[in-house]
Amino acid sequence: MSRIGYEWVRNHCDLDALPPRRPALIRPVTRIERLEDHVAVPARMAPGADADTLDHLLFALKHEHINLAILMEAMRHVSTERVSEAFRQTPGGAYTRLAAFFWEASNGVQLEDLPAATGAVIDVFDPARFVTGQDQRNARWRVNFNGLGNLAYCATVERTATINDALQRSVLDRANLVLGSMDATIRDRALEWAYMSETRGSFEIEGEVPGASKQAAFVRILQQAHLREPLSEAYLTALQNATVTNPMQQAVAFRHEQNHLARSDMSAAAVTYVPPPPALARELMDVLMDWSNHHLEGVPPLVAAAVVSFGFVFIHPFMDGNGRLSRFLLHQTLCRTGALANGLILPVSVAMKKHEAEYLAALQQFSRPMRDKWDVRWIDGAQFEYHYLGNSHYDAYRYWDATLAAEFCLEMAELALDEELHNETEFLIRYDIAHDAVNDAYDLVNTDLAILLISAFQNGGVVSKRRRDQFQHRVPDAAFSFIEEAVKAALALQVGRPASDSGPSAP
Repeated sequence: MSRIGYEWVRNHCDLDALPPRRPALIRPVTRIERLEDHVAVPARMAPGADADTLDHLLFALKHEHINLAILMEAMRHVSTERVSEAFRQTPGGAYTRLAAFFWEASNGVQLEDLPAATGAVIDVFDPARFVTGQDQRNARWRVNFNGLGNLAYCATVERTATINDALQRSVLDRANLVLGSMDATIRDRALEWAYMSETRGSFEIEGEVPGASKQAAFVRILQQAHLREPLSEAYLTALQNATVTNPMQQAVAFRHEQNHLARSDMSAAAVTYVPPPPALARELMDVLMDWSNHHLEGVPPLVAAAVVSFGFVFIHPFMDGNGRLSRFLLHQTLCRTGALANGLILPVSVAMKKHEAEYLAALQQFSRPMRDKWDVRWIDGAQFEYHYLGNSHYDAYRYWDATLAAEFCLEMAELALDEELHNETEFLIRYDIAHDAVNDAYDLVNTDLAILLISAFQNGGVVSKRRRDQFQHRVPDAAFSFIEEAVKAALALQVGRPASDSGPSAP
């Protein structure tokens, strides 16, 4: 199978860019077929044996999805004369105009003595194949850059069947309808549970069990998401200080030294990811913050939240606290876009904790191959020496595929609504039914009753012997049996969802 297009260019020019998810391959087919793991191309349509880098790039622009990392890096391997010659031959050609546009953006040089570009304006990203951002038109080449970022830093989200189906299910609209139609008391208690559970889930993902003060602090941070504060270095630093209780780990600004993620043992082999160097991290954060603050209109909120959340954790702008902040930014982005009504929250981290393997896979799709681009050497203690093996433009950090991250966030949002929040709401309704029944029949101390009810719910309607022994001098023996009967009756009830929740459950 002969590689062509982007993958030919990547190998021929020894590029730093990560491999395309679906490389173009010459196969025994009669027409170009876009399959799950590659693009099958008949030999008659492939670039010839004497084709050069630009020929393969023009083929890729026409027949493969846009791959910014390969395009931007590869254009530095195409001469001024070669790209100018191709454009002169077809100044109205969509793909020669795209090639000239990317050549100038990559090389930082303007092509001279060329005819004016003609033809209809062409989108860089086909909206039928990609989630697109706001238009950024280039009149010189009649090209519209509509990516999720800009030419200095941009994520790509392909419209896979998984993403299109999830967007059609409109989980955020359903969340607003479901929570908005609940009994106010039940809703407030469900949301109180959601804030606390989201806090615990976010800490548990980091392998930490938070104390009461840490929980309270992070709940306050989550509640700030609805303030819709624009992202800035000062704001994010203040949040980092609030999430990290060790004063020695609290930041005063974005990091000014290299950091890494690693397993617990101190060795270069234990390093699992190396974020971009400090100067680049600051540059990328500036773009990410600007995009998040000003350019989210028209981008599906959960896709935007995935790009901001995962983008932040890949940049890793602080020495500590990045993981928790990245999950906070998911909520903050949803709130800032107005996708969730004031005060509402989805316990996404609870779902993430239950699907940690999928979360890790979404992170490692980027982090694992990027780790291979670094030579990391242990010096002493916590000191390491880092040498980047890729190109000096760091294209692989600048242009990343956020498709899997978006799929994951969409799935977790659905699970947070259709399982976590729904199950808690059902529990609260059943709890109230059992509580009212017991409270009408027996005059028990409210805290005692609460403990016994929860014990019975956790044990399928049976009060444990330990609880019976604990409360035997304060609770009549008949009350224990009554509590069990009340809980079993509540568990047997069919507790329906609010009528406005018409969407299907996540698989």
